[in-house]
Amino acid sequence: MIPREEYPRPQLVRDEWVNLNGEWDFEIDNVVVGTEKKFFLREKLADKILVPFCPESKLSGIGNTDFMNCVWYRRDFSIPETWKGKRVLIHFGAVDYHATVYINGEYAGEHKGGYTPFSFDITGLLRAENNYVTVCAVDDIRSFNQPGGKQSAELASHGCFYTRTTGIWQTVWLECVGENYVKSVKVFPDIDTPAVTLEVKLSPRSNGSAVHVKAFFDGKPVGEGAGVVNAFSAFIHIPLSEKHLWEAGKGNLYDLEITVAKDGEIKDKVKSYFGLRSVGLGEIAFLLNGKSVFGRWVLDQGYYPDGIYTAPSDEALKNDILYAMQLGFNGARLHQKVFEPRYLYWADKLGYLVWGEYPNWGLNVTEPGQIEHFLPEWMEAVERDFSHPSVIGWCPFNETWDFNGKPQSDSLIRMVYEVTKALDPTRPVIDTSGNYHVVTDIFDIHDYCQNVKEFASHYKDGLYNNFPHRQTHKGEPYFISEYGGIKWAANESDGWGYGDSPKTEKEFIKRYKGLTDVLLNNENIFGFCYTQLYDVEQEVNGLMTYDRKFKFDPEIFRKINARKAAIEKEN
Repeated sequence: MIPREEYPRPQLVRDEWVNLNGEWDFEIDNVVVGTEKKFFLREKLADKILVPFCPESKLSGIGNTDFMNCVWYRRDFSIPETWKGKRVLIHFGAVDYHATVYINGEYAGEHKGGYTPFSFDITGLLRAENNYVTVCAVDDIRSFNQPGGKQSAELASHGCFYTRTTGIWQTVWLECVGENYVKSVKVFPDIDTPAVTLEVKLSPRSNGSAVHVKAFFDGKPVGEGAGVVNAFSAFIHIPLSEKHLWEAGKGNLYDLEITVAKDGEIKDKVKSYFGLRSVGLGEIAFLLNGKSVFGRWVLDQGYYPDGIYTAPSDEALKNDILYAMQLGFNGARLHQKVFEPRYLYWADKLGYLVWGEYPNWGLNVTEPGQIEHFLPEWMEAVERDFSHPSVIGWCPFNETWDFNGKPQSDSLIRMVYEVTKALDPTRPVIDTSGNYHVVTDIFDIHDYCQNVKEFASHYKDGLYNNFPHRQTHKGEPYFISEYGGIKWAANESDGWGYGDSPKTEKEFIKRYKGLTDVLLNNENIFGFCYTQLYDVEQEVNGLMTYDRKFKFDPEIFRKINARKAAIEKEN
């Protein structure tokens, strides 16, 4: 059985593909000499690994949690007979961190960044038979020149830092395409008309290609449109005969069928989907489809006991959303990680509101020049996830604390904010969550005070700014993007969490309700984000255990979270 056998890119689906997950050869190269020793020409490597699970994970079959500066992968593959005469692409969902790919011992390409997809046209490197792919991944989390999120820069996990991820951790697959093929689809929904406009980007030398798109809802045709590629993209406007809004808890999705033809011959066919929705900000409110919606978000770290960064199954991705909804949350901050597209697919399907974030921790952000290690991959992440209706905002940085006595570079933060707004003018952007706003659409803070009375006093006479020497509230809509983090383990001495641990279950629930009620009752707050959905390794402030068992009856928290907020009473 192939692990993670589902198609990995749900917004751009082709029928002709080959999943390369499964057993690969594997070798650790800690002194980084594999290129000099020509590992890419070897017929086998020293060990075996189960892709797409990282070598630190149990599911990989390796389970090495030491530092690995460089790792190598190799596997044989075959090209289906029906693919002859077509272009062949190799895709990688994510490889941490600097990946170099060889086909049959020849260089195919490379990519820097541990969280975004990349692909290469390998047609010219293929042989009639006996093909093989080799991947080298260099990873130095201690350099402070690569983003690593919650991956520990110390040997062991500690506090809110967890086991590292090295090398391949998302699906690898082959795909065949015609000479002119779809590279990406960008969706711009219009809820008022209603209509949708698509930017369909094609491969080079596709001038004159005709693009035809059909839209469906629940299997019924509801619109179509066509366009011609004059450079690299076709812009296609499709009026919709039926209006079905994508809403919180109601993931209405339209299906798309896209066909590319040139000189009367069909070159490519793909399937996609979109949600008809808008997001925005009022004077103080977060708006979904023009209406105020209170954000009941929860922090999700995207870690799994047996797979680390990689969910053991597609069902596990879906279940994390269902568990959160069962607890009364309507969305999540996808924290310090770019989550895989299959997670966003389930968020789209279930009507779950998520913040697209980036794992900036581990990167020294005190120097403007560090932009070279941040911006290219962040742009790739925004482009990859632009068309997911579940993504309702962007947050590129989180808690940019001083580094070696130096504060963050304001010019770096400002540049990333401006680029993000240029890439996506349809969503709000939080520049730096929690402690150092430079220029932002939303003013958010993190408040882990555990005393309910003291917590309430923070918001009694206005909106709390816990770092007045670093940031100034300028009237932006206001969001408590981290709070709670209540520690609960088998006994008080076990694990790490915020503040003191409640002595009893009753005390835990009373504290949770008290803190949450403060935020629900404040008419100037548009949402909260509780830390966190589940424990991760030694961090025990989840409402679930690491293996996804509820610590308490979830209905208790659903009732607390789901009641009407003060800002909603005007609706």
